[in-house]
Amino acid sequence: MSNVTRKYFGTDGIRGTVGQSPITADFMLRLGHSVGRVLKTTEARPTVLIGKDTRISGYMIESALEAGFASAGVDVLLTGPLPTPGVAYMTRALRLSLGVVISASHNPYADNGIKFFSARGEKLSDAWEHQVEAALAQPAQWVDSAHLGKARRIDDARGRYIEFCKGTFSAELSLKGLKIVVDAAHGAAYHVAPDVFHELGAEVVAIGCSPNGTNINDGFGATAPEALVDAVKAHGAHYGVALDGDADRLQLVDASGRLYNGDELLYLIVADRLAQGLAIPGVVGTLMTNMAVELALRERGVEFVRAKVGDRYVLEELVARGWQLGGEGSGHLLALDKHTTGDGIVSALLVLQTACRTGRSLAELLQGVTLFPQTLVNVRLSPGTDWQSSRSLVQAQAEVTRELGSRGRVLIRPSGTEPLVRVMVEASDAALARRCAERLAQTLR
Repeated sequence: MSNVTRKYFGTDGIRGTVGQSPITADFMLRLGHSVGRVLKTTEARPTVLIGKDTRISGYMIESALEAGFASAGVDVLLTGPLPTPGVAYMTRALRLSLGVVISASHNPYADNGIKFFSARGEKLSDAWEHQVEAALAQPAQWVDSAHLGKARRIDDARGRYIEFCKGTFSAELSLKGLKIVVDAAHGAAYHVAPDVFHELGAEVVAIGCSPNGTNINDGFGATAPEALVDAVKAHGAHYGVALDGDADRLQLVDASGRLYNGDELLYLIVADRLAQGLAIPGVVGTLMTNMAVELALRERGVEFVRAKVGDRYVLEELVARGWQLGGEGSGHLLALDKHTTGDGIVSALLVLQTACRTGRSLAELLQGVTLFPQTLVNVRLSPGTDWQSSRSLVQAQAEVTRELGSRGRVLIRPSGTEPLVRVMVEASDAALARRCAERLAQTLR
């Protein structure tokens, strides 16, 4: 079903600025109540897990959701700060009805949001979100005292998730002898990620691991990797690992300070499996995945398919095809034989495992895979502009596509959040990409 008919849910749950609808305490109480009522249509006494990142608003939202669930007769387990993939794992491991994450991922601290995971630790369908929206539009049905839900804290969620992450790394390998800088963006993995790498043998330098409620993603983490690059150089580290606020995306840096994006890291994970003789029927990227990675995979006999932008769409495509590996350039990587959702820590371990197994650097492993330059131009339009019917755009796009041939591609798509059209041109030659992108953008202005 289309996002257009949904009032609250976007491409990744519900998100917005705290204090403004819908990120308010009263809405969160109603949301917990409505989700509880949806759960109770299929289960007499559901139990949900609530985890959160380190934003100060997490306390308010957690309490309101807890009250909403209890008022519908749903029991609640609280983990405190835990990465998004940790909530997915615990929901599955404890055979619970639902996992709830309070996080706005890589956004600044003034934002917050809610994501949901199914009993299997997977993101829920559009149809389920429509059910919740329908319940939100109905009057509340408060249960009586005898049927209220109960809440309790889980004290060992952090330790259990650390062990899960370690279990995805080969038992025959170790990180001994490696110095690794770990940057948790002052977010949910601050008390998890350093321990995972340390317990696998690495010497760990932790940065971005001192949350105060308002510093999440502020100058640290996957969306601000400059701090990681500087720390790797300053400490003479072999690698740097940067996560975002809820730890589901990854950026990785080598000893020289070179930054590797999600497209390159996905290729490395695939290449490691191919080197072990494992069959890889196909890989899913997105409309934005660099063409160089697609060509490199095809040369190795691996089919490559593009999904819409957003890790949920990558996941849907993987599940539909029965494949395991996919991801986005932003660092959301999926290895479905390791976890049901994107996990920054697990992704980092899969990449480091490649380097440990081969004894080669990431740069060496990526020889021959040089990313194509991409030019992205945002064109702001007046609301209601029917840009897709522009004949001059259609003509210009056909001409540019012919000019690029097999050396590049064009992607024109609307922004999901602003009145913008994003014009992206990718080509083996940077000047060609820039020139073609400007030409297409000009027809829209």
